[in-house]
Amino acid sequence: MFHKTNFRADSRPNQAQPPSGPAPATPISASLIDNLVYLRAQFGISSDLMIREIHLCGYPAAVITMEGMVNRHILADAILLPITEIKAGKRTPAELMAYIRDDVLGSGDMLQVQTMEELVNLITSGFAAIAIDGVGFMILGGIQGFAVRGVSEPASEVMIRGSREGFTEVIRINLSMLRRRLKTPDLIFEMMKAGKTSNTDVCLCYMRGRVSEKLLRSVRQKIENLPLDVVLDSGYIQPFLENKHLSIFTSVNTTERPDTLCGKICEGRIGILVDGTPFALIVPYLFAENFQAMDDYTMPPYYASFLRILKYIAFFVSLLLPGLYVAVGTHHPEMFPPVLLLSYLNADHTTPFPLTFEALLIHFLFEIMREAGLRFPRAGHAVSIVGALVIGQAAVEAGLVGAPMVIILALTAISSFILPSLYAPIAILRFVFILLGGALGLYGILLGVTLLLCSICAIDILGIPYTAPVTPLTFKALKDVVIRADWRQLWKDKFRVQNVKGSNLRDDGKEP
Repeated sequence: MFHKTNFRADSRPNQAQPPSGPAPATPISASLIDNLVYLRAQFGISSDLMIREIHLCGYPAAVITMEGMVNRHILADAILLPITEIKAGKRTPAELMAYIRDDVLGSGDMLQVQTMEELVNLITSGFAAIAIDGVGFMILGGIQGFAVRGVSEPASEVMIRGSREGFTEVIRINLSMLRRRLKTPDLIFEMMKAGKTSNTDVCLCYMRGRVSEKLLRSVRQKIENLPLDVVLDSGYIQPFLENKHLSIFTSVNTTERPDTLCGKICEGRIGILVDGTPFALIVPYLFAENFQAMDDYTMPPYYASFLRILKYIAFFVSLLLPGLYVAVGTHHPEMFPPVLLLSYLNADHTTPFPLTFEALLIHFLFEIMREAGLRFPRAGHAVSIVGALVIGQAAVEAGLVGAPMVIILALTAISSFILPSLYAPIAILRFVFILLGGALGLYGILLGVTLLLCSICAIDILGIPYTAPVTPLTFKALKDVVIRADWRQLWKDKFRVQNVKGSNLRDDGKEP
């Protein structure tokens, strides 16, 4: 009744180079042959294009799919079997197509397209198209059946208490996890396309009535104007959403957790999901949020506040401790306590390198081992830790580095692991502070801290200060910055990101 059609390179006509501007839409022809010739010309010798030519009530027809993108059982049971059992009657091709669309097909995701561009985009997304000779449109049913990874616990955001679900690579599954947590019609999913060649599905997730319309328009415009041909990951989009101000601190963060994204959306932020990646983008993202975790809101307030204070201390330790040690040891050794000064002098006499070079060397080696551990399969973290211990001990015994420097490295590394979202900027700035401390002493450290604070304060995220709510100061929001207040107080204040002082995202000056 129907057969598979294979294509060869000689069936593709000679094509001119496409114009530089956007090509006009190609309407679907009423001639089935013309439509099939167009598809063959577009896909060329690609072997996954499947065209099953059949006859429906005496009219030539075809079912068009992409191999591997559709579920074969659903294709046979919900589309091929029902349409081939239609009894012949006095119907025109258009009436037959309308009958199939309204009364025959069992696919819940049903679309009707008028252009070939829409057709190509949908069949490459897992839709099956039905075409009948004499009809100038096609109907498509969503019967996606490609292999997907199951929902699992996110590896990059481990929680002690909370959900064990993480996003997957399929955008529809990710949207369902958000909808299951926020059962309200105010949760809006706005689908867009990104990448002129890849046509990747991108979804803006926001809460109607809470998100700033100015923020929404700005994000929507940035995604619509993406100059990229291919978008394979949310990381492709992230640089275009960040402020053009040169800074190593990111103002757009990622998350693998649906509950984290739901919490951010309820605060007036926008979540951006990209098909093909489990990492969602959060816009805007403030500096203080690097010290917050979803676990904070499942713990008693006093303990959550204690952990946040520890994170702030760990930030300064991982950032400044090596530089301070180099600055004091090189330019101000008199500041060491007597016992520590003795240990420093003993270590300094046994190492052949200056203290600055010693610090740079051991931190550089640590970054190499850490990167190797991340890329190493499975037991990579254990390998990197054991390697660091073995190499550190061997370096001390060989007299290449001093024991105090190894201790400094260990404290720095452990402190930096507490803040995974800030690890990249901390790793770079750590080397900068080592150089400043070795060259200028404590004056260099003070200069570096001053420049760093100025750089952070200068960042503006789509109209919101990066340092909010600390500068400009918003007292209500401080209950969830360094400390975490009780849920009763947090719920009473109803924090919205666009309402912090210094923001120009308020649409009407009223609370949402």
